[in-house]
Amino acid sequence: MRFATLLLSTCLAALVTPLLAGEIRAGEIWISNEKDDTLSVIDADTLEVIRTIPTGERPRGITFNSDFTRLYICASDSDAVQVMDPDTGEILHNLPSGEDPEQFVLSPDDRHLWIANENDAVSTVVDVETRKVVSQIDVGIEPEGMAISPDGKTVITTSETTSMAHWIDAETRQIYANTLVDARPRHAEFVKDGSELWVSSEIGGTIAVFDTATQREKAKIHFEIKGVHPDLIQPVGFELTPDQKTAFVALGPSNHVAVVDTERFEVEEYILVGRRVWHMAFGPDHRRLFTTNGVSGDVTVIDVAARKALQSIKVGRFPWGAVMRP
Repeated sequence: MRFATLLLSTCLAALVTPLLAGEIRAGEIWISNEKDDTLSVIDADTLEVIRTIPTGERPRGITFNSDFTRLYICASDSDAVQVMDPDTGEILHNLPSGEDPEQFVLSPDDRHLWIANENDAVSTVVDVETRKVVSQIDVGIEPEGMAISPDGKTVITTSETTSMAHWIDAETRQIYANTLVDARPRHAEFVKDGSELWVSSEIGGTIAVFDTATQREKAKIHFEIKGVHPDLIQPVGFELTPDQKTAFVALGPSNHVAVVDTERFEVEEYILVGRRVWHMAFGPDHRRLFTTNGVSGDVTVIDVAARKALQSIKVGRFPWGAVMRP
């Protein structure tokens, strides 16, 4: 009888433990606050800030490795990329990054970090295991955006002042093409199958879509919001839905997010959010989208299906980057 009771208790514990773990590790949205030198961690279910973690100076770009055990942080004014244990919030070490790292992208195998160094006009490649710089590639003036193709073979750096996207062979670490975009390109992303590259131009007010095979522009998306001056419509970060049919585009000081049909390259509607929207991240189930609003110091939560803002969450000063941890 005692054995049966013990066996039943063990089985129940085995069932309950994963549920408790799931409750403890609900999805999280990590936000970098560049004026406070902190990260805010938002519980994706309760929509509350559950942790505030100190970082180096002026954190901007943030990204996790593939198993979410390490967080990489561009501490721009510290001239370093910091490596954090997200469970403890401890900074484990710094990686050499070059001067003023802005954004970066991690290779699909988690081995190499590609970093845009705005003040140096280079892209720096760091081996995250040896913690050494393995290459520096001369690019245009004020590099900002970074992207890597799904197969890891092509890396993109966008240069704000040069108004170019630079196409880099990841193996040889050589530029093999340069494509012009509109003024002040900020963010770049490949679609899931790698066939297209999207690049936002903040001052140009557009997103250019390139055919990856030919590096030729195949479409350009324009934005127009009734009652908002065109100079305030400044596309920066954007995210594509898992089915790749819709893109959500942060439009800076216009305080709106555009909803774009990715097949027709046309805007379907606009969503009013906080002031100066920079970047965004989906929640773990992709039903909600979280935007960083720099001037208002908050995060807007968007219902993706309804395409409307649900609420705002106060975070630190000048929230900039956003990334999800399941």
